[in-house]
Amino acid sequence: MKKKLSRSGSGWALFMPKTLLELIDVDPEKDMLEVKVENDTVKITKASEDKI
Repeated sequence: MKKKLSRSGSGWALFMPKTLLELIDVDPEKDMLEVKVENDTVKITKASEDKI
């Protein structure tokens, strides 16, 4: 899947479709995401409860 970044204030935003959020079992109303950079790759995962 290719996604384009969108301007958001002084930064950039990545809009994620509902289907993608469902695949990683994320409720955007209550869950947090964890973002890591490893070897020039951005990894986005649902944050575990102990990291919130």
